[in-house]
Amino acid sequence: MSNHEAEFREFVGAQIESLRGLAYLTCGDWQVAEDAVLAALARLYVKWARVDNHDAYARTAVVRAAIDETRRPWWRREQSHSHAMPDVPAPDVIPHADDRVHLRRALLQVPVKHRAVLVLRFLEGLSVPQTAAALRCPEGTVKAYTSRGLETLRGILGVEPDLDERTEARHEAV
Repeated sequence: MSNHEAEFREFVGAQIESLRGLAYLTCGDWQVAEDAVLAALARLYVKWARVDNHDAYARTAVVRAAIDETRRPWWRREQSHSHAMPDVPAPDVIPHADDRVHLRRALLQVPVKHRAVLVLRFLEGLSVPQTAAALRCPEGTVKAYTSRGLETLRGILGVEPDLDERTEARHEAV
């Protein structure tokens, strides 16, 4: 086994669950998320020696692959039956588990591009410039998608932004 192959295996072992979660939050379907992660890792494996930041490349590739999977024409897409299964959360001893389930369901109702930006910005902790680079779009687009995505999410959840958030959003837009 080559050194690159060993490094890649170690990377996948450490990051696979995080990448699956990122893909799921982007596309909303576990089977599609799994396909997106596998496609992204296949691309990363081929370019492993040439990529400087494996984490960033993998995150970017996973989000793009998840978005691409949702765009595939219906006649090329394999049908997932996960929607027919009841969404029953596992028993959870972590506080606010119901809030997380509710937030996840609400996030899945946000348009896919807005959702991708929200996931990268707030769940992966990327900055506006990092998110723009990951999605290959202008920073202004990231800001607009963030604003619209949060507005949509608040509408779904029935939450009003407080005065501090409105003021902060105005300053960020400037």
